[in-house]
Amino acid sequence: MALIVKLIGPLRHVSGTSELALDFHHEVTIRELILEITKELPVLTQSLIDQQLKDPRPNVLIIVNGKEISVLKGLETSLQDEDEVVLVPVVHGG
Repeated sequence: MALIVKLIGPLRHVSGTSELALDFHHEVTIRELILEITKELPVLTQSLIDQQLKDPRPNVLIIVNGKEISVLKGLETSLQDEDEVVLVPVVHGG
């Protein structure tokens, strides 16, 4: 199963790439995908994983084929062959 992951803004800058192509031999969820991304690019671990909760941080918007995962099944959203996942960091300011 081939997946395309696009990295936006600071994630692109930190990782040095705007796109990842990942292949899996089984169905994966968003949670599993994020863990795999951080294995491939450990520099993104701090940006994508909450160290206490061990879950993707709430300040990263995750979009699958144009839909934010909160309208799907959240971190348990199953991915299909050739899905496009976009990771957008959410920056808060005041």
